[in-house]
Amino acid sequence: MNRYRFVLFRPLQLLPVLVGISIITFVLIRSIPGDPVRVLLGPRSTASAIERIREQFGLNEPLWMQYLYFVKNLFRGEMGKSILYKVDVLKLIATRIEPTAVLVTGAVCLALLIAVPLAAIAARKRGSLADHLIRLVSTAGLGFPAFWLGIMLIIVFSVQLDLFPVSGYGRTFLDKVHHMVLPCLTAALALSAVLTRNLRASLLAELNSDQATAARARGLPEGQVFWRHVMPNSLVPTINLLAINIGWLISGTVVLESVFAIPGMGQLLVRGIFTRDYMVVQGVAMCFALATVLVNFLADILTVAADPRVKL
Repeated sequence: MNRYRFVLFRPLQLLPVLVGISIITFVLIRSIPGDPVRVLLGPRSTASAIERIREQFGLNEPLWMQYLYFVKNLFRGEMGKSILYKVDVLKLIATRIEPTAVLVTGAVCLALLIAVPLAAIAARKRGSLADHLIRLVSTAGLGFPAFWLGIMLIIVFSVQLDLFPVSGYGRTFLDKVHHMVLPCLTAALALSAVLTRNLRASLLAELNSDQATAARARGLPEGQVFWRHVMPNSLVPTINLLAINIGWLISGTVVLESVFAIPGMGQLLVRGIFTRDYMVVQGVAMCFALATVLVNFLADILTVAADPRVKL
């Protein structure tokens, strides 16, 4: 019963987070110097044209009134109209979701494919040369900025070896996969460094636990002890860490999509900030916040599924 109650009421507890994010985003975007209407119309715009555009988009209303309009639109399933693109923000975001979703999903999958085997090798061969090398590489990976790593991969695999495109997203399925290899790998390398270190520490702790000792006492081979008992119990803290870092990864798409010129939500957010397109920035920020909140909610559910001993 507690679990069903958790699933029902946990989203309600996350609503204040979304409200707080909406207020902070609304205030910050309007704190940026510059008038979006003047940016749109250019330096030769007339006062009457400026006033007409401001009235059209409700920018001549008090800030509290503009925020209420924004919340009202959210409840109606709308996010307002873009000043720059002249279309509904929700429809505009819908055209940019796919590249960002592919980037995040591909990066997470690649990071797990890298982190889990490396952490398992390092934990099972603690103190060996392989363990030291994996720890060294993962520690070094924590210090590489994503934009620098992306540029290095472009130089090596795109410019010198001519294996992957420098930028863009592609049109067909295979073309899209070809274009997204380097961006996903860039994000995965940074994420796998964090996951490898965390999972290795959890595995080492579980290898010396009472449960692992009891399994060995029953005569189970070390391989079965590791994969049936040690690894599942070690995944709980890694799931929570992964959820936190997926939130970081979602926000990091702003940088990666700029480096690789991917037409996703991150690139849309950057352009919205530079052009003072308030509605676009608010809409993208709310989508990022909602995605992060949902990921953390799913992580809570997976944590309980992986370890029934966890109390909700």
